[in-house]
Amino acid sequence: MRSTFKLLLYINRNKVKSDGTTSVMCRISIDGKSSTLTTGIYCRSDDWNSKKGEIRSGMDNNRLTEFRECLEQTYERILKEHGVVSSELLKNTIVGVNSIPTYLLEAGKIEIERLRIRAIEINSNSTHRESRLMQSNLQEYLRSREMEDIAFSDITEEFGESFKIYLKTIYNRKPSYINRNLTWLNRLIYIAIDQEVLRSNPLEDVRYEKKEPAKHRYISKSELKRIMESPMADTRLELVRRAFIFSSLTGLAYVDIHRLYPHHIGKTTEGRLYIRKQRVKTNVEAFIPLHPVAEQILMLYNTTDDSQPVFPLPVRDMIWWDINQIGITMGFKENLSYHQSRHSFGTLALSAGLSIESIAKMMGHANISTTQGYAQITEQKISEDMDKLMVRRNVVNQ
Repeated sequence: MRSTFKLLLYINRNKVKSDGTTSVMCRISIDGKSSTLTTGIYCRSDDWNSKKGEIRSGMDNNRLTEFRECLEQTYERILKEHGVVSSELLKNTIVGVNSIPTYLLEAGKIEIERLRIRAIEINSNSTHRESRLMQSNLQEYLRSREMEDIAFSDITEEFGESFKIYLKTIYNRKPSYINRNLTWLNRLIYIAIDQEVLRSNPLEDVRYEKKEPAKHRYISKSELKRIMESPMADTRLELVRRAFIFSSLTGLAYVDIHRLYPHHIGKTTEGRLYIRKQRVKTNVEAFIPLHPVAEQILMLYNTTDDSQPVFPLPVRDMIWWDINQIGITMGFKENLSYHQSRHSFGTLALSAGLSIESIAKMMGHANISTTQGYAQITEQKISEDMDKLMVRRNVVNQ
């Protein structure tokens, strides 16, 4: 969607210099938000035409026209390159704050502002929130080296390797967390390369950490049963509880349930309900015949008005505390997270004897190797259960 872009040129008649001139100001308005900057052009109050936004002096007015054209062209360029523009971003670009950033944290601030605007556009704050955290880590690292910022031209391979060591030793961070920080650092460097501040990436030989095997956290069948049997008195907690149960019985991630609409629901010739939907993360179609309990939950919400989602859920950021609160109420030893519901579906489905191919189709996995991770969990669980059985038998035989 194209932004609403307006420019207003004006003078402040209350601020007149000793020579009788005052500054011509410009107010940039984009989507209802405005920023003000000076044009660097001065004129006498009597020479200003407020209706036309012009100066009677031809030479000064030509400069003003050039300033307006520069603003309009810069707006079009930013919109084309980034897809979104804010009044503050346009202002900063014009005054040179971020036209060509040559320092690392400076470039990070600009990229974070772009991501903030983008988060509003797509109604998802996760990338913006993550970028702010990574930027904060970079800032703390620079301060540990007694630096407020660093020029891109001064970044070396040693800088990147030391950053990794800093995250490992000071904060004892895991490989996945370290890699996310390196990704943010490289992102800023490649922005500098695109803007011809750097010719190449000085961190090209800095290797990412070897990732640990993915650990799928899940809840047991008995724990899921406890959640099913424990309705919440609070309306929002009850909605979140039902959505968690629905996800545990369908394998749908939160974003897929959040964007589930009535047209995704179908019915077989035998009258059984199913969900057919493209997964947001992988863009792979998931086909899920509904469990009777999932059908009961579905019938409590919108299944007819396709202009509204099935479940009136808030964005994911708002329910993190809610789902954790449910876990505390249930007396779970570990913190309960929403994504555990999807992992629980995978492990419970395999334990029930469903084939890996069927589960991969229901979960919308792009690669069946992802589904095989649940098979490893199930095998480990069987092995642990057998060990417990052997211990019990040994106790009985003693």
